Amino acid sequence: MIWTLLAAEGVATVLALTPGLEGNRWVYFGLASLATQWVALLTLGSLYIVRSALTRLKPLQIASLSIALMLACTWVVCGLAWLALGESWQMDRDSLPMALLRISAIAVTVGILGLSAFHNHWRTRQLAVQTKHAQLEALRARIQPHFLFNTLNTAAALVQRSPLQAEHILMNLADLFRAALNGPDQDTLEAELTLTRRYLEIEQARLGTRLTVQWDMPSPLPAIKIPLLSIQPLVENAICHGIEPSVAGGSVHIRVEHLAQWVRVEVRNLKLPDGERPSRSHQVGLQAVRARLAALGSGRAQLLTAQQGNDYVSTLHFPMDEW
Repeated sequence: MIWTLLAAEGVATVLALTPGLEGNRWVYFGLASLATQWVALLTLGSLYIVRSALTRLKPLQIASLSIALMLACTWVVCGLAWLALGESWQMDRDSLPMALLRISAIAVTVGILGLSAFHNHWRTRQLAVQTKHAQLEALRARIQPHFLFNTLNTAAALVQRSPLQAEHILMNLADLFRAALNGPDQDTLEAELTLTRRYLEIEQARLGTRLTVQWDMPSPLPAIKIPLLSIQPLVENAICHGIEPSVAGGSVHIRVEHLAQWVRVEVRNLKLPDGERPSRSHQVGLQAVRARLAALGSGRAQLLTAQQGNDYVSTLHFPMDEW
């Protein structure tokens, strides 16, 4: 509404600055401003009243109806001004049709320009949404092979050694496939942690006693939605580059804290024995998680990583009022 009213003032300014205008331009600007504001407000009000019917029309039909409503509101305002001003208008009945024609031409021209500006704005928003969707699909495509191939190898290694355990792992694997391939862009924190638990069950079956997991969760969990596959890649990163290369193994500590207006999720790869170093990470998972946080939110959510002694810590910060 503000932009519409400002545009109406712009039209009144242009009319007041027209060359060859007789009389006081300030008075003319005031009258033109009053008229354009009434036309703009009446048009917006009319469109609001028929908004339910507009949802069933095509864009070109909506544009035509908008211009028609604007033209009708212009005629109504001109008619009311003629009745209210009377002799003060200084216009006889013979020149009224030509004046009305000029005013109608101005209204149609302004309406077309306004619809063109709105179309460009709407098109820009559509392109932004499509770009964001393409980014999310690309990020998901980057996460899937890194995530799925490791779990497939784990399941294949268990088939002959422990059929019952392999069956359980394959059921978890099916759930992981479903989430990675067809899951929504966002899911609840509880669902993401459940997905992470299933991944850890697969890795514990493969690594045995070399992997221990510690959970530190509040009860109940914060009821927020977070990007899908935002915690699991951090846990996978800790196992692949911290636990698996170590002969003695190690521990992964997952902690969730509810801090006022924030939710903090920490994934810590606990200390390795002296002399052992984690393998070098290409940071594919970390980069994908950061990009998903940026694409799905307003930029306030963060992923921070730090080296604390031999521990490698990844921390997610989610604002409660965003997700």
